[in-house]
Amino acid sequence: MRKAVMCLMLLLLSIGYASAQAKAEIKFDKTTHDFGTFSEEDPVVTCTFTFTNIGKAPLVIHQAIASCGCTVPKYTQEPVLPGKTGTLTVTYNGTGRYPGHFRKSITLRTNAETEVLRLYIEGEMKAKGEK
Repeated sequence: MRKAVMCLMLLLLSIGYASAQAKAEIKFDKTTHDFGTFSEEDPVVTCTFTFTNIGKAPLVIHQAIASCGCTVPKYTQEPVLPGKTGTLTVTYNGTGRYPGHFRKSITLRTNAETEVLRLYIEGEMKAKGEK
């Protein structure tokens, strides 16, 4: 009887250990988005990054932090199951910014194998009246 209970305990512990090893893994369709050239007269541009959970556990994005207040990230809030996709939408607002080239980063903190990763947006904002 003791052996049966002990074997059952070891089996449950090994199953728990094996399931604890399963990790989420995030894969983006792209890590950089180039807005190209746009006018200061219409300074708000938006792009969407799509990601897939290629791991074996649900993926959770804990935090998305932009390098500047002019850049706002919004992301899928609920856990993304293995094999499913989610999105991260980034809006750049050039209002009040100097025209010219910009490059901003968005840092993600997740529960994935790679816990921290960085995405980039860039573009060229032309001055009003400039072609």
